[in-house]
Amino acid sequence: MANKRDYYEVLGLQKGASDAEIKKAYRTLAKKYHPDMNKDAGAEDKFKEINEAYEVLSDPQKKSTYDQFGHAGMDGAAGFGGAGGFSGGGFEDIFGSFFGGGFGGFGGQSQARRNGPRKGQDRFMQMKVEFMDAIFGKTETINLGVDEVCSECLGTGAHSKEDIAVCPTCGGSGTVVTQQRTPFGVFQSQSVCPTCNGTGKTIKRKCSKCGGKGYEHKRVSVDVKIPAGIQSGQQLRVQGKGERGENGGPNGDLFIEVLVKKHDYFVRDGKNISISVPISSVDATLGCTVDVPTVYGDVELTIPAGTQGGTKFRLKDKGVKDMRGGSTGDQYVEVQVEVNKKLSKEEKELYKKLQDLQKKSGKETVFEKFKKAFK
Repeated sequence: MANKRDYYEVLGLQKGASDAEIKKAYRTLAKKYHPDMNKDAGAEDKFKEINEAYEVLSDPQKKSTYDQFGHAGMDGAAGFGGAGGFSGGGFEDIFGSFFGGGFGGFGGQSQARRNGPRKGQDRFMQMKVEFMDAIFGKTETINLGVDEVCSECLGTGAHSKEDIAVCPTCGGSGTVVTQQRTPFGVFQSQSVCPTCNGTGKTIKRKCSKCGGKGYEHKRVSVDVKIPAGIQSGQQLRVQGKGERGENGGPNGDLFIEVLVKKHDYFVRDGKNISISVPISSVDATLGCTVDVPTVYGDVELTIPAGTQGGTKFRLKDKGVKDMRGGSTGDQYVEVQVEVNKKLSKEEKELYKKLQDLQKKSGKETVFEKFKKAFK
């Protein structure tokens, strides 16, 4: 126990963290270290450590005990058989940590949970989505390997109900009790039954379909609906496609983190979309009308005379639709004024005439105004 890390430290939290903070930290770390996503050495052990910490801190009663007694309070409920003088309270919980925990008759409730059906762990994966598919939504089919409850034995692992018997070693409790003499008296400790591995049952004849495992490994195709307007980092939940449950319990869920690919021209910021469009210096000076691309098709935009480079125009309701039915975002069009580097002879002559006209007018040029500001 001396080597076991503090559960709050495991989840990267401070003592007294809220339920929401605990859940958020667990989701983040479980996704990072899940064996399906992280093949580094030690990732699986880290994942188990994270799950152990979350199992305690997500349970109000366990969390309260842990906050008061630390790991010593987690090794089993108390109760002294024949010790004399001690009864109830946290002292027995601390003492239980030195002798394997589970004293007396307080282990029944936790043992019932151990023998009963338990939901499997959640799984995490990432899915890359095209920019336009995130805007308009799409149904994507993915292939998964999942363990599903055996359709023949319904998770029992037995050929029939008559083939399920109470474990002769533990009498169905799933635990065996041993006694230990100490200077303080005789103490009882509980441990998982070695015959039934804590299930409290033995199987005379195993299911022929699953070989007694209670589950079947299958490759399945799952249709994942990607809602219109989804953003990178958001998650989709596919119920029942996580890790298999135990003792006939349901599978966990599959959480898919969506990663939206970048577009060559459109840039998304929440519900708004931006795009840069080039126009010539002549069009910027005299004004023009251009057909601007949007995710919904081209939209006519009037650019007034004298428009400067970097000016932004707003196209209302041409952004992303709200996933929850709210208002649609807008598209912002930034004008980039480009100077033609290759001019025909006629174009050069026209620009030369324009330059001469500016000089004859006596008006300050743009550069002259700039220089004047430094004097």
